[in-house]
Amino acid sequence: MKNTKEKIAYLQGLSRGLDVEESSKEGKVLSGIITILDDLAEQIEDIEIAQDDLEDYVESIDEDLFDLEGDLLGEVDLIDEDIVEVVCPNCEETVCFEADIIDDEDLIEVTCPNCDEVVFINDQDLIEGLGADRGLSLGDDRGISLVGGVEEDI
Repeated sequence: MKNTKEKIAYLQGLSRGLDVEESSKEGKVLSGIITILDDLAEQIEDIEIAQDDLEDYVESIDEDLFDLEGDLLGEVDLIDEDIVEVVCPNCEETVCFEADIIDDEDLIEVTCPNCDEVVFINDQDLIEGLGADRGLSLGDDRGISLVGGVEEDI
């Protein structure tokens, strides 16, 4: 019994084996239930076929759209987020992070993965207090600039 249609056919065979007359009350109920189950199984099968066809069609459209974007825009860069690059004042390692961090409302500190030194804090008030002794800055004086989609140290 692999699919619903086969299970319903099995139930139909069992109901015939009960020798319940279709003219009796029990026979009418049992026959009606099995008929409805058979109709529902056919509808589900049709929906599954339509869903598979729709998935194939959408996938085809998506591939065509990706190819069209590539033709119109040249090579499509899958990473189109702005990236910030900051040089660590301690070990001079370049640290990269997403530019969205700059405007995030939560306090976020970016640390150097090499020496664990804080290289960026997105809170202006905190930076003004720490900035002088740690070499951190923000705003137009953030120590970073956006150049060609990438923020860099200035």
